[in-house]
Amino acid sequence: MRAVEIRDAFGLGNLTLVERPDPVPQPGQVLVRLRAASLNFRDLLTVEGKYNPKQKLPLIPCSDGAGEVVGIGEGVTRFQPGDRVCTVFAQKWIAGRPTRERLRSTLGGPLDGTLAELAVFDQEGLVKTPDHLTDEEASTLPCAAVTAWSALVTEGGITAGDTVLVQGTGGVSLFALQIAKLLGARVIATSSRDEKLARVRAMGADETINYVEVPNWGARAKELTGGEGVDHVVEVGGAGTLQQSLQAVRFGGRLSLIGNLAGTKAELLLTHIFMQKIRVQGILVGDRESFEAMNRAIALHGLKPVIDRAFPLAEAPAAFEHMAAGGHFGKICVRI
Repeated sequence: MRAVEIRDAFGLGNLTLVERPDPVPQPGQVLVRLRAASLNFRDLLTVEGKYNPKQKLPLIPCSDGAGEVVGIGEGVTRFQPGDRVCTVFAQKWIAGRPTRERLRSTLGGPLDGTLAELAVFDQEGLVKTPDHLTDEEASTLPCAAVTAWSALVTEGGITAGDTVLVQGTGGVSLFALQIAKLLGARVIATSSRDEKLARVRAMGADETINYVEVPNWGARAKELTGGEGVDHVVEVGGAGTLQQSLQAVRFGGRLSLIGNLAGTKAELLLTHIFMQKIRVQGILVGDRESFEAMNRAIALHGLKPVIDRAFPLAEAPAAFEHMAAGGHFGKICVRI
């Protein structure tokens, strides 16, 4: 089978298309012919050696994949050949709270990931694909969609009439927009480009803010809520945006801290948090049970992921370069 590896050293220039032996499912395992994978910022950091510099190589990167079951090992009961499936990010995090052991079972580091034609997974580490989605669309779900679902539903408790602020137009933010609208919430979206803001308005965003034109966008978001503040911020920027997010959120509101696209270290006015009783919640994707609950909602409402572009497997390095350039709108996929 063909696969893409980070070979002997980190760096986009060390991504190599290789031949590996076809894997064989052992008892309790499922053999999947992967049809598509999608990229997350974590995958880019992994390839560059910035996520875990101690990661053993070679490694097949990417945690998100979708395809078809083509073989099962002895004792498998959850799936049968022909089933369409998606991968679970943390293979051992089925339900309940995260633990160190469960979070050591993540695909794309430390475990081999999804940029391969064939892969074996424990039967507990897969979910069925919603019928209305293509494999490329389904491949976008395991990290970005589950992260947005965890932030807004599993941890956030968003209800109809709430106001959610989403940052930018990457995968998590667009899924947060879609899920928030699905739940009946009002959405304020930010971006640095007016053409992207026009696209999120077409997707249902109620208000938009160009944060280049309005650097104090936290105050602007509060204005758009009549001075009250938003109920929930989906924070993907990190250090560079956190203070503005705290200005945007209402008394007793919530901030889901998901990413660090704008840095990892920040000086904060802590009074914003304790004087306004703001809850700051760290989000790290989610468990399989949340993934399955989300898929039921996605199937019921016919939600369609937003794909920016799909690259063939042999051009996987170009897909990572496209992500690094930062101009994408939605998810970047690799067609296997």
